[in-house]
Amino acid sequence: MSRRMSLSALALLLAPAACSTYVEDRASEAWAPVYPVEEPARLDSLPTGGIYSASARGLFVSDRRAARVGDIVTIDFAEKFSASKSQTATGSRSNDYALDLPDALTLGLDDGALDNSTSQSFAGRGAASQSNSLRGRMSVSVTRVLPGGNLEIMGQKLLTLNNGNEYVRLKGVVRPEDIGPDNVVSSDRIAHAEIKYVGAGDTADTAKPGWLRRGLSVVSPL
Repeated sequence: MSRRMSLSALALLLAPAACSTYVEDRASEAWAPVYPVEEPARLDSLPTGGIYSASARGLFVSDRRAARVGDIVTIDFAEKFSASKSQTATGSRSNDYALDLPDALTLGLDDGALDNSTSQSFAGRGAASQSNSLRGRMSVSVTRVLPGGNLEIMGQKLLTLNNGNEYVRLKGVVRPEDIGPDNVVSSDRIAHAEIKYVGAGDTADTAKPGWLRRGLSVVSPL
């Protein structure tokens, strides 16, 4: 019985670490690369010895910018955001009143009057700030060519370190004219950008509170 309890306790300790890796591995399936469908060669795409090709995507044959499903485009991350917010609120209120009573209702009061005054005050202040920065490059695939000619892109980069994995994921829409001659587009030119940088494994789990502490923080009234 004691051995079974020991194995159960060990399984509970190892489950959170294994769970995070499993969740991210399953999420990676939605970011699988898209490969183009092989098409038969066109007559106008055969080499003719000229510098211009009717089937080329630019003026010259050397123009290799992404334009079709499955093409690769490099993203230059230049993300830097900072935000701050502060709020101050104050309020005060005071009331004074006096009431003269008839002689029959004085109830032994010396001056036959009731006086009262009340006051309330409130002051509150709040502030919040946040900053994020992401630099580097990664290549993604064109997953769809939209009716207007814009390119839907998606891809991920997996970095396997000693004690875990790091995932960089990107999804969005770019205009062909925003892609440079070197087939690189800046991340600030991506519309509907969805950028994720997540980790899984021992390193990521160490930076998080344990599952018991997270559970206690939910039910704790303090």
